[in-house]
Amino acid sequence: MDRTILWALFIFGIILLIFSLRKPLFKDTILVFLMKAYFSSFFGVIVAEKNMIEYPVRFLSKYFETSILYEYFLYPIVCVYFYQTSYRSKFLGIILQDALYSAAITAVEVLCEKYTNLIEYRNWTWMYSFITLFLLSLFVRILMQLINKKEKLKG
Repeated sequence: MDRTILWALFIFGIILLIFSLRKPLFKDTILVFLMKAYFSSFFGVIVAEKNMIEYPVRFLSKYFETSILYEYFLYPIVCVYFYQTSYRSKFLGIILQDALYSAAITAVEVLCEKYTNLIEYRNWTWMYSFITLFLLSLFVRILMQLINKKEKLKG
């Protein structure tokens, strides 16, 4: 059953990715996706190596201790949507949207932890997930704002 859930999430992620690429800001979309994958994999490796979280059922389990589906694909896609929906928002709107997106991802993670073998908390809690997601999403969102501001000054 858990493998079926992984494949369903993968297919869902492909559909979300296709729709996200149809919107304007193509360069920003790709950059946000790649930055999120990079930063989340960095933190994911640390958390997995410290045995704070375990992923009993995962893609390419012989090669990765982390959930590559989540860290390299699903989380970056959701963050692309966060960036796109908050692109014209003021700081308070960005914070509120970040909190909503982080809460939604955390809720799905908690459900997966409770009802599947996709994730198992060891020395970790949902609060750590929420805070990490919130801060990482905010960091990349601010970084993108700085990149775009710098690009406008050049052009």
